[in-house]
Amino acid sequence: MEQVILKYINEQLLFDNEMEEDLDSDTDLLGSGILDSLGMVQLIAFVEKEFMVKVPPEDMVIENFMNVDSVCAYLLSK
Repeated sequence: MEQVILKYINEQLLFDNEMEEDLDSDTDLLGSGILDSLGMVQLIAFVEKEFMVKVPPEDMVIENFMNVDSVCAYLLSK
């Protein structure tokens, strides 16, 4: 799950190739500038499709999508 999400971020959301080598599961996606509001929506749409889950609006909070580890923890709780 972690590798699938990291691969998606690297291939679809990361525009600065230098950042790719520094991206790991605990990288702050928002604080580092990897995700903005549109990127967050794209990541949520990917997660819903890839892992066949529905992310309700009340779960679309920074804590659940701060980094890949938090995304995985959120998905495992579903």
